[in-house]
Amino acid sequence: MTQARNYLAIDLGAESGRTIVGSLDDKQLTLTETHRFANGPVRLNDGLHWDVLRLWSDIKEGIGRSKEIESIGLDTWAIDFALLDKNNSLLSNPFHYRDARTDGMIDEAFKRLPRAEIFSNTGIQFMQINTLYQLLAMSIQRSPLFDVAKTFVTIPDLFNYWLSGELTNEFTNATTTQCFDPRKRDWATPVLDAMEIPAHLFKPVTDPGTRIGTLLPSLAEETGAGAVPIILPACHDTGSAVVAVPAKNQDFAWLSSGTWSIMGAEVHEPSLSAKALEYNFTNEGGVFGTWRLSKNIMGLWLVQECRREWMRQGEEMSFDALTQLAAESEAFMSVVDPDVGEFIHPGDMPYRIQKFCADTNQRVPQTKGQIVRVVLESIALKYRLVLERLEELTGKRFDPLHIIGGGTKNKLLNQFAADSTGRTVVAGPVEATAIGNILMQSIGMKHLGSLVDAREVVRASFEPEIYEPNRKADWDEAYARLQKVMK
Repeated sequence: MTQARNYLAIDLGAESGRTIVGSLDDKQLTLTETHRFANGPVRLNDGLHWDVLRLWSDIKEGIGRSKEIESIGLDTWAIDFALLDKNNSLLSNPFHYRDARTDGMIDEAFKRLPRAEIFSNTGIQFMQINTLYQLLAMSIQRSPLFDVAKTFVTIPDLFNYWLSGELTNEFTNATTTQCFDPRKRDWATPVLDAMEIPAHLFKPVTDPGTRIGTLLPSLAEETGAGAVPIILPACHDTGSAVVAVPAKNQDFAWLSSGTWSIMGAEVHEPSLSAKALEYNFTNEGGVFGTWRLSKNIMGLWLVQECRREWMRQGEEMSFDALTQLAAESEAFMSVVDPDVGEFIHPGDMPYRIQKFCADTNQRVPQTKGQIVRVVLESIALKYRLVLERLEELTGKRFDPLHIIGGGTKNKLLNQFAADSTGRTVVAGPVEATAIGNILMQSIGMKHLGSLVDAREVVRASFEPEIYEPNRKADWDEAYARLQKVMK
């Protein structure tokens, strides 16, 4: 019997953050949550921001509550960033990717560089929230920050600097920015130059699994953690989550389910084909030479925003209660495209969903249950579309579909996913991001040997839930309606 080793995962999502200690003992991993805290946007006069200083306070509190840890790894959402001055001080509070400053920026980018050329240089799907378009908005507005900034860091790079004093641009997060060339494994200078974004801000990238230093002495004393090593996991949360897919072979499709749904496959070379461009797929860096060929789907954001709007109206309901109302509501009343631009920004989501249905000459859902049912069915139908295109791009048929992340708690959506795609769904683990983070730390500390070893730990430690498909003709009819409203 070996002594258990404890690793601390700092896992920051778009809705909440948490610190989780993973104890690894004889290839059995157990998790203990030591701190959980809210995350979300803060609106100021100039737009929508993240409250990174409050997050930093919660990170330190989580470290202080976590005892006898051997290392620390941090992951966050992708795309957002900070700029540092010559003293490596934060120049301004980072913007939130749902801020409206990126409205119209994709069209502006195409005036400077054709769509196909941007894709060939970056391999990233076109979404207005991407880092590239946030930076382009700054360029067009002649932001004075560009005059004094010396270093670009993504959000996990910022926190890793505050933890360790070491400046890095971690690979998996860098690849999501649409500013990085996957073939050269370096920043896409031609794209940056075309957008008049200062290329000197972007520093060399560091691979996941790298030990970058130790907890700064002042933090070691403040938190009581000591000089703990800081390890880069896959700092992009989806990158860490895919590490924790309990697949037995390499030919699997995965779906990270949460605020965003992201569906993809693990591949060994980026796909930069004309079809990948046409289907707007993305190539994001993974661990140990892998790439995530994938596509974002709006996901449970729509339900979260509906719930927030109903709460603003004084009607408090849990997600479980809303899901139960959806299960009891009429099937296939209407369909929406979860990824239309109207659904990106915070606001009155129930009204926007109803308006979409009215504008596309469909029945308009009225009750909370009807609205949530339309959303969940539509997300599952979009899963089918993306899976079919993923299989076309890879030339493979994927069965089962592995669903990981917090969204696996929504059993109704899991069953809809199986029914819509016609594939067996293997759901779990729920805390895939934290698990992948912890296992990458263990590899970085040389306590585990490989990605194969890490996935063996997942299979030995967490029991998945299985959902068998029960596709009926009405799913096919609804799928045809989705394709029609997407045109």
